[in-house]
Amino acid sequence: MRPEYEFGDEVRVLRNVRNDGTFPGVPTGTLLIRRGSVGVVRDIGTFLQDQIIYTVHFLDHDKMVGCRGEELQPADAPWVPSLFENRDKVAARLPLGSAERVLVEQGEVGEVTRVLRDLDTGVQYHVHFDGRNLIQVPESALIAPDTRVAQTDESPEERAEPSP
Repeated sequence: MRPEYEFGDEVRVLRNVRNDGTFPGVPTGTLLIRRGSVGVVRDIGTFLQDQIIYTVHFLDHDKMVGCRGEELQPADAPWVPSLFENRDKVAARLPLGSAERVLVEQGEVGEVTRVLRDLDTGVQYHVHFDGRNLIQVPESALIAPDTRVAQTDESPEERAEPSP
């Protein structure tokens, strides 16, 4: 078990970091660091003897937070921002299907289980809709559940409107 990052390395956090109860003075579940933020590795330790934990100082937030290696990437690596992340609720912007068969109706709500960021294809998600297997969905086909979609000939990006 060797660390991927060293003391002083600049890293980017890949998902929102919330207090899991180990950050003092902040209620559990509170957002500590937003995905995409850049920090500097200040310490390297282990948890349960099989996980490397990096103490990362996020200078813009003046917080030092523990992160696992899979939550980080080098700060200078290409970053593809996403609208949603793991465990976010999302709704289908349009009917989703395969081979002319609708699997998910427009407006149905599901939960993101994985974010796939690719420089060439953009962001896609593994989404679990109740009663179905995971479906891989491009970001352009999803909206926040509290968003309504107008029925027009406009593009999906032009149609999305916040609900009143």
